[in-house]
Amino acid sequence: MSHSPTSTDTIAPQSPAMAEQRRHDSELRYLLLAAQREGARQMTGQLKPLNLTPAQAEILLVLAERAPLTLAELGRLIVCESGSPSRIVDTLTKRGLVDREPGQVDRRVVHLRLTSRGEELMPVLRTIDARTDAMIVDRLSAEEQAVMTRGLRRILDGTPSGTALAARFGREK
Repeated sequence: MSHSPTSTDTIAPQSPAMAEQRRHDSELRYLLLAAQREGARQMTGQLKPLNLTPAQAEILLVLAERAPLTLAELGRLIVCESGSPSRIVDTLTKRGLVDREPGQVDRRVVHLRLTSRGEELMPVLRTIDARTDAMIVDRLSAEEQAVMTRGLRRILDGTPSGTALAARFGREK
């Protein structure tokens, strides 16, 4: 059971059980943060030779799976950037990895897709993505993976990141 701090927490002394629960709550939060940072560090190191960031790689991978997408559609599928990924897409466009194409029906609508150079990176990016996934899943049993996935989905439910992940990967029933 989780403890929510109240204004009385600073006044009343904590029981040993409450102090232990707060320590566990903090440890869980820091474990999640450390796991995320470690994954980002690992991915950053693998992407460095390609001169890509994890956020840029995520956008390229999503476009490879779902293009053509508008900027708004892309923004609803990624977790690397809150709001609009326009800054990252601008960089990828300047590097010749992403194309912007006007819509056939409405020329004001712009669709994003990978260029041939972007497509050429996909085998390497998919390998890096799979290697990063394996660093996590290879350490856990199938049951541990399922429990963590359900728990993390509950934590993220109703958040922008949770919504993006649900749209991208679907929901486990």
